[in-house]
Amino acid sequence: MTVHAAPIVLDFEDGIDRKTLRRLRDRFLLVNQQRWQRACSALTYRQQMVLELLPLVFHRNHPALPGYLDGNCPDGFSGYTPGQEVLDAARRYARSFHYRDKGTRKPDLDSLFLMGSPGTLGHSVASDLDVWLCHRQDLPASGIRCLERKAEKLSEWAGGLGVELHVFVFSAADWRAGRQRVEVTGENCGSAQHFLLLDEFYRTSIHLAGQYPLWWLIPVDREADYDHCRRQLVECRFIQARDYIDFGAVPDIPPAELPGAGIWQLYKGIDAPWKAILKLLLIECYATDRERPLLSASFKQAVHNGVISADALDPYVLLYQRLEQWLLARDGADRLELVRRSLYLKSGLPLSRAGMVGDPWRVELLRSLVEGWGWSSEDLGRLDDRQRWCAEEVMGLRRRVVAELTHSYRLLARLAREQDAQASISANDINLLGRKLYAAFQRKAGKVELINPGLVPSLAEENLSFHHRSEQGAAGDGWLLYRDLEDPSDAFWQPVIRRAGNLAELLVWCYCNGLLSRSTRLNVRAGQSVASVSELKEILDVLAGFLPVPMPPAPRQALSRAVRPLRNLLLLNVAVDPQAHLTERGLHKLSARNDSLGFSGARDNLVVTIDQITLNSWHEVSLQHYAAGDTLIQCLKNVLAQVAINPAELPDIRVMAPSRGHGQAIARRVSELFADVLRQFFAGGTGPHPLRYIIEMDQRYFLLQFNGQEPGFVALDSRAALMDALFQPQDSFLPVVPDRYALQDAPLLKAVCEASEAGNIQVFWQLQGDQGQLWVVDEYGSLWHRQLKAQQRRHLLAPLLRFLDSVIERRQLRQADNLEPVAGIRCYELVRRDGRWLADPRPELVAGMPLSGLEVQAVGVQQGDSILRFDLYCNDQEFTVQEYGDRLIPAVAHYIRSLRQSPDPYPVYLTDLHLPHDLDPQLYQRDIQTSQYLFYRAQLEDALNQHLS
Repeated sequence: MTVHAAPIVLDFEDGIDRKTLRRLRDRFLLVNQQRWQRACSALTYRQQMVLELLPLVFHRNHPALPGYLDGNCPDGFSGYTPGQEVLDAARRYARSFHYRDKGTRKPDLDSLFLMGSPGTLGHSVASDLDVWLCHRQDLPASGIRCLERKAEKLSEWAGGLGVELHVFVFSAADWRAGRQRVEVTGENCGSAQHFLLLDEFYRTSIHLAGQYPLWWLIPVDREADYDHCRRQLVECRFIQARDYIDFGAVPDIPPAELPGAGIWQLYKGIDAPWKAILKLLLIECYATDRERPLLSASFKQAVHNGVISADALDPYVLLYQRLEQWLLARDGADRLELVRRSLYLKSGLPLSRAGMVGDPWRVELLRSLVEGWGWSSEDLGRLDDRQRWCAEEVMGLRRRVVAELTHSYRLLARLAREQDAQASISANDINLLGRKLYAAFQRKAGKVELINPGLVPSLAEENLSFHHRSEQGAAGDGWLLYRDLEDPSDAFWQPVIRRAGNLAELLVWCYCNGLLSRSTRLNVRAGQSVASVSELKEILDVLAGFLPVPMPPAPRQALSRAVRPLRNLLLLNVAVDPQAHLTERGLHKLSARNDSLGFSGARDNLVVTIDQITLNSWHEVSLQHYAAGDTLIQCLKNVLAQVAINPAELPDIRVMAPSRGHGQAIARRVSELFADVLRQFFAGGTGPHPLRYIIEMDQRYFLLQFNGQEPGFVALDSRAALMDALFQPQDSFLPVVPDRYALQDAPLLKAVCEASEAGNIQVFWQLQGDQGQLWVVDEYGSLWHRQLKAQQRRHLLAPLLRFLDSVIERRQLRQADNLEPVAGIRCYELVRRDGRWLADPRPELVAGMPLSGLEVQAVGVQQGDSILRFDLYCNDQEFTVQEYGDRLIPAVAHYIRSLRQSPDPYPVYLTDLHLPHDLDPQLYQRDIQTSQYLFYRAQLEDALNQHLS
């Protein structure tokens, strides 16, 4: 029953009675005492010591009391004398404690308040305690820092008793001026709110020690004249200024403050939705219904009117009543039902259970509200049994919660746009809170949706059945999740918990949302797949070491930076047999080739499917399934794209494959591949470095390289196609790096690639019998290869070196004004040593191998039809395109044949070649690559030698 006293009306025009003011103050203190007793009753006996000792530990800086730092820490509350109960609690804590009054020393502290949910319907033993410690305005900065350190030490002490204590240290003057030092953290509202927080403080605070709030004494109808009334009370000495603390008036909530305050509540609502929903709706109510008074004003008016019952003045009851009136006036019955659920669940009191634990006053207060809502016993039972809710029910409730949070976000975004620069929340805080909201609720492809953001205690199931679609006669891939199937045939009549395109997706969703526990019994109906219970357990063991569940919130530091991948888990061949075509026939391949990407004589790629699970720095979990095309290369490309954004912090990459079908070997091979590729492209924590990486897989080659920050690959079906790709001109030096298993059938080419370096033209050669091979890696890393007959090393190398000397000479003459050195020539012989082929330097060959003979020069001519033709010069004889046309090559061959003494055919070599700079009509090439000279040289030599044979 509501307890009433006679109303107190203060008339500032006709005069104020000091006794009436004291009576009004005592009335607030009576309500304050009821709330303090209720706050203590919600705590255990040991935890109550925190509330009992808090005023004393700040009033007396005593070494026997908790939080003591040193003898210089400020202390002493104005007008405070500890009662006998407090002194008894201190002696229980420390027998050596003795209280002595310090006399007339000026106190350093003004007031101590507890605010928020303590002493209200929404408070429980798990609630935290938010304390305002207000010091005098002129306290030195060193004293303030000492108080803050003491507050931190007290929080640690309280934590040891199971109490989450937060002490905020500031002065009333700093508060009025908006100078309190805050940022968005776990318990601070950052720059988001000032008057809203003051509104909450005035209606929820419990005075613990020191000065009383001056706001108590200002009538609601004089709130707009607050400063005038305050001066009248103090200057006319109706009150002593030292007895009261002034945080200022709350005549209204500035519109500029609402967006920031609302976004802050959205931030809190991600992990604790029930309280946040109530506060978000209050903010919307304040924003859209500015005719009604604020809740703090309603609370104060009720006390002035004589209401002194803690039940009637309970902040949560006043909040609910205000929201009920507002929503019913706006035809918001559905939203009101969510408000009722939120209030009921925030209270944490299961009214339908016998022998329920909870303060009797809280139980009776909540029961009276529920009776007014018309809820049935079945409704209560359903809410109280949330630990038995299944995933489908939670998803339904989550949709309603997210819909409400989304509605609030859109409203707040509109308000922020309207306020623009006047909005009180900083751009940094908006960005930070927006990122957390995005990470928690934004849907995007592949993201694993978390369906239980603090809605129910657990979603763990006793039995789960994973069914392949083919079990029910359906075509194609896909999996279905059921619960409690005693007989597989029951699946036709049981509801499906969830459907997914692949087994890994379904398994990761179950794991992240807590449906799977160590005691969950699993059943698999594999259908056309090869999945098994043992495979599922293998994957779950790996997931347990990869992802913490439940997922902790992302830290502030991570949210303040761009999102980046933290770690990837690659699940290979889930529910797939990579050698199914052989297993069905009972065959097993035997071969010396054990590379999982080119296994056995048929060079089978044993990586059929990949499920890439990524945890990023904002603690989002995503899954991408690769099952078509070149799955491994696609996955590798996407991982490289992730890393390229921030190469200084490489993500951890783990690989797992089911133990069947060479699973461990496959996982090891893929893990090696990813490690090798990342090391090459991002060595030293920078990159991507310019290079071309060769992967040989499934009888094909893949050439992987970056274009700026974007990775790409080219698939090549043959060795010839690979050589053609490696020969192509480059814009800068690009070394060729073969994978550790690539080019095993081409060891000479692999040795050439491994020995390539920037800044020179490298000539590699190998001579066996009368067969010689030449490789040239030019100054930009383009690779040219030639195979020809030669009896001696001199015959093999001299023509090429002579030609390269001519190219370099022309380049040096043309770049005479360029201080950069022109690439020189280095020679290497390919030799076999210790079982492998190596490039052995032969610097003595670079000095030159004089070869007497015919001087054959070619000069490129770019004609109007964009076809490159050549004028040829044999010694001093000129053969031009203008004169000979299409008969140029036969004419030159005829001339060369006429100069020879022997009728035996032998090859002719170009000694010099000039190319025009507009080889490409749309591009002017100031510097033509050596590989381009070699290409046209080979074309002309082949044409001439064909006519000479």
